[in-house]
Amino acid sequence: MIGDQVGDRDERPWGTWEVLAVGEGYKVKRIRVNAQSRLSYQTHEHRGEHWVVAAGTATCVLDGETVVASVGGCIDVPVGVPHRIGNAHDEELVIIEVMRGSYVGEDDIVRLEDDFGRAGA
Repeated sequence: MIGDQVGDRDERPWGTWEVLAVGEGYKVKRIRVNAQSRLSYQTHEHRGEHWVVAAGTATCVLDGETVVASVGGCIDVPVGVPHRIGNAHDEELVIIEVMRGSYVGEDDIVRLEDDFGRAGA
């Protein structure tokens, strides 16, 4: 399955992601979000996430509340909590994401809202 090995990457309508590290119960990704773009509003059944802003400014939604974080800022997303990473600015946003949980596969996504008409993973 794509996304399970170091170096796996994918292009999405909002930007790209790349797997940096994988281990028992965790995965680390670099997520690049294009200017004026955002990921789907989603939940995960098996994993939580921790985001660190490496470049740009993140305008995220966490359980319906907007959270803004700049370089060095962190956001924790518990298992099952609806969330979205957004880039409301004109420069690229780079997030380092640490997934942790019993399952960290790419198909553990339930999309609640999506700007690009996608469903599932």
